[in-house]
Amino acid sequence: MKTTFASPMLRLRLMLLRANPIVLAAAILMLVLTGGLAWTLRTVWTMERAQEAYAAQARQKTPAAAASAPAPEPAPAQAPDNLAAFYGALGERGGAEQQVKTLFGLAAKSGLVLRQGEYKAGHDRNAHVYTYQVNLPVKGSYQAIWQFAMAALRAIPFASLDEISFHRDAIGDATVEARLRLTLYLRDGTAQP
Repeated sequence: MKTTFASPMLRLRLMLLRANPIVLAAAILMLVLTGGLAWTLRTVWTMERAQEAYAAQARQKTPAAAASAPAPEPAPAQAPDNLAAFYGALGERGGAEQQVKTLFGLAAKSGLVLRQGEYKAGHDRNAHVYTYQVNLPVKGSYQAIWQFAMAALRAIPFASLDEISFHRDAIGDATVEARLRLTLYLRDGTAQP
């Protein structure tokens, strides 16, 4: 008896027709999951090899850098020096309005719509520090809002970004509404304790 290619194909087809559809679907799913797992493991192994090569390269560079002149250790700062540096980093209390103008200018550069903000002055008697809290509702793209926030912190080094919240009416909207709360830490210009 002579067998041809059609004969095994016919047997396979008959076996598939007799098979339970649920078992067949489960077998196909298992094949797909096995292939996915193999692909994921291959990717992880490739990443591990690349990371090991990078670490080996870094280890080779490290001894050369260590062989050069050792950097002198900086002397630890004294407590009065730290306190003086702290008060030296604070902004001037009389310049708070100018800093708000800076915020409005940065918002305009970032392409944001900046509505009127809310402002609240405060004083911490123990630290001898004045605070000026600024709540700004802004409207624009998500990226522009973050660029504005980071630019504000760079431009006003004595400010902190205390809170930022986002609101979008619909998922597809490119425009986002956000509320930023910044605090400016200020000194009054008199001698500090």
